[in-house]
Order: sequence, then C-alpha cells, then structure tokens
Amino acid sequence: MHTRTLLALSLLGLAPHAFAATDEWPTRAHFDDGIELGVKGIFQYDTNQFSTDHFDDATTWRRQVVNLYGAKKGVFDANVGYDFQSNAWQDVFLGATTGIGHFRLGEFKTPVGMEDGATSASATTFLETSLAGQAVYEGRRLGLEWKYTGLSRWAFQLAYFGRHDLNDAASGNTAAARAVFNPVNEGNEVIHLGLSASREARDDRTARVRARPEVNLTTIRLVDTGTLTGVDRIERAGLEAAWLHGPWLAQAEYLTLDAHRNIGSNYRSDGYYVSGSWLLTGESRRYRNNAFGDPTPARDWGALEFALRYSAVDLDDGVVRGGEQHDWTLGVNWYLPRGFKLQANYIRAWSDRRGVSVDPEIFALRAQLAF
Repeated sequence: MHTRTLLALSLLGLAPHAFAATDEWPTRAHFDDGIELGVKGIFQYDTNQFSTDHFDDATTWRRQVVNLYGAKKGVFDANVGYDFQSNAWQDVFLGATTGIGHFRLGEFKTPVGMEDGATSASATTFLETSLAGQAVYEGRRLGLEWKYTGLSRWAFQLAYFGRHDLNDAASGNTAAARAVFNPVNEGNEVIHLGLSASREARDDRTARVRARPEVNLTTIRLVDTGTLTGVDRIERAGLEAAWLHGPWLAQAEYLTLDAHRNIGSNYRSDGYYVSGSWLLTGESRRYRNNAFGDPTPARDWGALEFALRYSAVDLDDGVVRGGEQHDWTLGVNWYLPRGFKLQANYIRAWSDRRGVSVDPEIFALRAQLAF
C-alpha cells in the first residue's frame, strides 16, 4: 500500500481520539497579530457499483487532498494544496485584500459552474457534480482574479487565466466573469441569483465535451463528443439560482458551451440540473463566499439529509453526435461531528449516443473526513 494511503488511513483512524477533547480541530495556530497558519484536508473513500457490464465496480480513494494555508483577515490569504490521489497540485495561490477588492494570483478554479467553480469538494450535496457541470466546467487554471463585494447584496468576480496550469494539463488562455445577486441573505434565509461566462482560446485548437455518469471511479463516459479540431475559441456561460429556507435548499443551473471552429461547423452543447435537499434534523446549510457549505450538526450523533437531483445534457449538434443523457440521483447524507460525513447515492441514468442506449443503475457510497 502506498505511503500516502497509509497516512490517510491513520488520520481517519486517529481523528476521533486525537481531536475529541476540543471544539476546534488542532490543525491551526492563531497568533497575537491576527495571523492564522494551518493545515486543511479532504479525504474521501468511495465505492461504485453498476448494474450493467459496461462498467466495472470499483472501491478506492476519490481524494486525498492536503492544504497548507496562512491568512490574516482583511489583509492576505495564501494556500498550497496537493491531491495525493491524482498526484496534482490544487489551489496554489496568494491573495491580498485592498480597498478596491480582493486580488488573488496563482492556480484556482475557473468560475463558470456553481457546483464546480464555487462549491468546495467537501461540501457537495451529491458525490459528484451534475452531467452539465462536468461537461462545461473548465477546471483549475493559473491566473489573476479580482473579487468585489463592496456593493450591498452584490458580488463580482473577474479573472484572466494564462497558458498553463501547475500540472501542465491545459494550454491556452481564458477570460472569465461571474456576478451574484442576493435579494435575501439573512441567516438561514438566502436567495442566490448568479450569471457567469468565459472565453477560452486553446493553443492546440481542440475541444472535447464529455461527462461521467455522476460517479468518478470509472473512465467510461456515456456521452462524449470525441476530439473536435479547428477550434478557435470556446465560450461558456451559466445561469444559477438557489433558495435556502432553513433546512430546505433548492438549487438549479443552466450551462452552455460553444466551440467556434475554422474547420467544419461551429458546435454547441447545453445542459442543466435541478436539485433539492432537506435536513430533517432541522439544521441549515451555511452560505459563505456565494456558495453553500455543509451544515454543522446540532446533535452529538450528527445531522441527516435527504436530497434529489435531476440532470440532463445534450452533446448532439449537427454532425457531432456526442449523445444525450439524463439522470435521477437520490442521496442520503449523514453529517457527523469532527468533520466526518457519510454519503449514499442511487443514480438511475439513461443515455443515447449514436443509436446505442446504455441505462445503468448505480449505487455509490462515500466516507469523508474534512478538516
């Protein structure tokens, strides 16, 4: 077994004992001048089981992310993150707060797609993001970002990303923007309305749009355009809305991707999802930085949540037959003290690509430790 896996298992096994005597996990240090230094982690262990022979059942680590960070409220924040499961750098940046907003330089998430671009991987309602989010989301890139929250009920984000990321997995440049309006934002009552867009120019002049069936421990995509050549630019856009009412959360997004080509016809795809969740133990999700986080359990035995999502994506356009897919996902989440979380998803998927239909049932489980 790899050393990093043994380390993660040790953390999972020791955490209830090592951290049981304090209200705040001792992974951070506070100093008199207001500076905070610490370690954050996300460890997720998944199992995926499929009803069809097209997929192989799998059980393994989904994420083993460790972040070293430093911050002083209202002055600066810095982070260095690494996922030992995918062997990839994540969220490596330096930020500064000024009188005209917050600036950040480094590698971080691109903003189109609320599930992917704004929500922490540890706080997702379902194990994986929707079909539409997977198909459209660009990923992390190296760039410079500006955020402004000086207007009441509004938040603005502008970013420019350069030609590479720290994992050398992307090549091109992207300009992106996001705006969020909160007509209501009072404790456990939130209305969230957002609009985002980006324009990417890839050096290799290619694009590929695809999505996994809302689990990650498989390389198979039921919808996939294959490689599109002669792509001059890729434009993405998203509309997002959410309503938090005590223990209830309703959320929806509509996402589009346009690939402008100088060979053949332009290509367009779109998708959406609608989801709802209910914390039957009465807690409410946290809303911070224009995204929703996990609830804090009010009881020693934790908090229980039920969730339902419908998502759809259409990757067919002209001669490009990437396929169509729609999924129903039923989820149950058990939030435990000290950063532990157990999740179960039942996914019923329907797909049609070039006349071939694959309609699996999927059972997925996750054990998570986040601190």
